Amino acid sequence: MSDSLIYMLNAVWFKPDGGNELYRKYMRAVTPLIKKVGGRKLKSFVPDRAVIGEFDADLVFFIEYPSWDAYKEFANGAEYHKIAYMREESVEKSLLIRCLRPDKPFR
Repeated sequence: MSDSLIYMLNAVWFKPDGGNELYRKYMRAVTPLIKKVGGRKLKSFVPDRAVIGEFDADLVFFIEYPSWDAYKEFANGAEYHKIAYMREESVEKSLLIRCLRPDKPFR
């Protein structure tokens, strides 16, 4: 797994009564901070159906960072901590999983 790029898989379950809308506001606020460290949000998806296993998140997406250090700079930054409350207030449950690209593609 030689790439220095990391991909943070986000799975989010919104709180009822406005969680979705507040999370959208959070994403608008956090996106410039992600870009500031060289990161970028990749496409978002709404899970339709778990074919194997159980999974019922409201939203999944990846954020790409140039390195683990860049992610830590973002996550530990004072600017992020000023807006993190929006995420906490909008999300009932979440998963954040650090992913790496494999050295060889799976085929």
